[in-house]
Amino acid sequence: MQSLAFPALDAKITKQDDKYLIWDTIRKKSVVLTPEEWVRQHLVSYLVKQLSYPAGLLSLESGLKYDRRRKRSDVLVYEKAGGIFLLAECKAPHIKLSQSTLYQGFTYTKVLRPQYLVITNGLLHFVYRCEPDSALWHPIDHFPEYPR
Repeated sequence: MQSLAFPALDAKITKQDDKYLIWDTIRKKSVVLTPEEWVRQHLVSYLVKQLSYPAGLLSLESGLKYDRRRKRSDVLVYEKAGGIFLLAECKAPHIKLSQSTLYQGFTYTKVLRPQYLVITNGLLHFVYRCEPDSALWHPIDHFPEYPR
């Protein structure tokens, strides 16, 4: 798999039949290793190991309903009080982060109402913060610290 703009990942990768699997420490199971999953696992590792986000407050591929359609958010980080602190949308490294990618992420924010939104393909990261009073989103140049 491709090197990403995250610290190296110490991943447990196995092969089953003709597919590679990666151990997901959050879901506690092996999942098919796709390019998008490679990005998701790097992001999760970065949030937990580098930024000290509590692993028990992360949820991966959570279902949501938007405009009568069922969707899945890639990574949710919950606050200790239960609200959503951060929503991350992951794309494979070869996927360009375009206007439609941003639109997808911001669409999910309308339902989930996180404080932060991250859009990443593992090579580029776009991070946004929501102003609570105005509900306007502003780009920031770093991943947010988890509130203590």
